[in-house]
Amino acid sequence: MKEQEIKKGEVIIYKSKEGPKLEVRLEENTVWLTQNQIALLFSTQRPAITKHLNNIFKSGELDKNSVSSILEHTANDGKTYKTQFYNLDAIISVGYRVNSNRATQFRIWATKTLKEHLVKGYTLNEKRLLQYQNSFQDLQETITLLQEKSKHELLVGQEQEILSLLSSYSKTLTLLEQYDKEKLKLTKKAKEKYVVQYDEARKLIDKIKKDLIAKNEASNLFGQENEDRFKAIIKNIYQTFDGKELYSSLEEKAAHILYLVIKDHPFVDGNKRIGSFLFIYYLNKNNYLYKENGEKKINDNTLTTLALLVAISVPKEKDKLIKIVTNLLAL
Repeated sequence: MKEQEIKKGEVIIYKSKEGPKLEVRLEENTVWLTQNQIALLFSTQRPAITKHLNNIFKSGELDKNSVSSILEHTANDGKTYKTQFYNLDAIISVGYRVNSNRATQFRIWATKTLKEHLVKGYTLNEKRLLQYQNSFQDLQETITLLQEKSKHELLVGQEQEILSLLSSYSKTLTLLEQYDKEKLKLTKKAKEKYVVQYDEARKLIDKIKKDLIAKNEASNLFGQENEDRFKAIIKNIYQTFDGKELYSSLEEKAAHILYLVIKDHPFVDGNKRIGSFLFIYYLNKNNYLYKENGEKKINDNTLTTLALLVAISVPKEKDKLIKIVTNLLAL
C-alpha cells in the first residue's frame, strides 16, 4: 500500500440523477474515493464495502497495493487526517457487486472526466514546453547577437556590460521555471500613466541642447529635426489596430522610444543621446525607472551599451533588441 502526501489534489464534483453528490479526488490519472464515499455512491453501508474489498484482494482480482493509497484528507472539522483511498478499478469492482447500474454510470463519468483531464494536462504541458523552447531559442539568439556585436569597434571596452546584459536577460528563464513550479507569480505588464507628447518632448530636447552647447558638448545641429520623423515616431508608438494599441505595455513603448529615436535618425545630430534621455525620462514619469530596492532597472552603463547596440544593428535585429529591453525592464 502506497503512502503519499497530496498537497493540491484536484477535486471534482460527481452528481448523478439518482445518486448522491460526491467530492471525487483526481490524482495520478485516476479517481479516488474513501470507503465511506464508495458506500454513499452505491447506496449501501461501509461494512459491506469493506467486505467486498477484502474479498476482491483475497481472490487476487486486484492488488491492494496498486489500487489503494493513504492520502491526506481534510475532514469536516477542518483537520487533516491520513485516510485510505481507493482508485477507479477498486471502485468499479465493488460497484458491480452491489449496484451494477450505478457502477456503470460512475465508470462512464469517470472515464470521460479523466480523458478531459488528460487532454487538458497535455495541452498545458505542451504549451509550457513550447514556452521553454522559445525561451531557450531567444537566449541562444541573444547570445549570438551580443557576441557578434561585441566585435564592433564602437563596443570596444564594453565587454563587461555585454556580459551583464546577457546575465540579466537569462534571468527570464529562471522566472519562467519558478512560475512553472508555482514558486512565483509573474507580474503583469506595466500600464502607462504618462503619455509622451511631441511639444513637451521638443521643449526637453531644446533644454538639453542649450545645456550641452554651454558645456561645448554639442553643436547647433544637435536636436535639429529631419523633416517630421520625430512626430512620426511618437505616432508610431501610440498606433492602434482595430481599436487596440499595437504596443500595449509600458515596457514596449519605452523600448520603441529608445530604438526608433536612435535607429530612425529623426535628428541631424544627437540621436543616441536624445533617445537615451527620452527613454529614461519616460520611465521616470511613469514611476518605472527604479526597482523596489532603489536600484535603476537599467543603469547608465547598460543604457550606453544598449544605445550602441541599437545604433550598429541591422533592421532584421529590431525585434530581438526590443525584446532584450522589455525583458530587462520587466525583471
